[in-house]
Amino acid sequence: MEKLDQKIQALGQKKLYEKDSFLFFPQEKARGFFYILTGEVRVFRMDNKGKEVEIVRLLPGEFFGEAVAIGGGAYPAFSQAVKRTEVLFFDRQRVFRKLEADPSVAHFFLALLANKCLVLNERIETLGLRTVRQRLAQYLLSRCSGDERACLVELKIKKSDLARLLGTINETLSRNLRKLREDGLIEVDGRKIKVKDCHRLRGELPG
Repeated sequence: MEKLDQKIQALGQKKLYEKDSFLFFPQEKARGFFYILTGEVRVFRMDNKGKEVEIVRLLPGEFFGEAVAIGGGAYPAFSQAVKRTEVLFFDRQRVFRKLEADPSVAHFFLALLANKCLVLNERIETLGLRTVRQRLAQYLLSRCSGDERACLVELKIKKSDLARLLGTINETLSRNLRKLREDGLIEVDGRKIKVKDCHRLRGELPG
């Protein structure tokens, strides 16, 4: 986790959320945004039938909710603590006052929003233009050690949660894991996945 600059950290208020408690709900006015100190948060949407689509999992060192809060809108999804989680809450109005007074703070949040736009664009491309196999390959490669020959990835979430994260269902995820294993690209041992050849797996992704 990258440590926040003291000037930025001082703007936030510490809040603690127990496991399964909600940080915000859809259509709730965004009065501020969050930075995770410890724990884990998931952001998801739900249709009228109660089916969930997980948008993202967030870990210590990550901001979330900043774009909608700074824009003055409402939260578009549910946000729930996966485990006991401590965050810094940044009140929108307090941040605005600091932005006006300190250009360095304005620069920090401008860079934060720009980076979030890039991440969102990549997420849209991943879900919209890539197959489940390609999404799975990208997920594994993003957690590899960087060794081109082989690396070990340990899943820190349940496979059902991974399926939601990749925009699919358990059965489809299992089928794709099995096919990658049959193709000699990975070995699976519970939550441990050995990528046998990172270079070959990278070849699964569109150029």
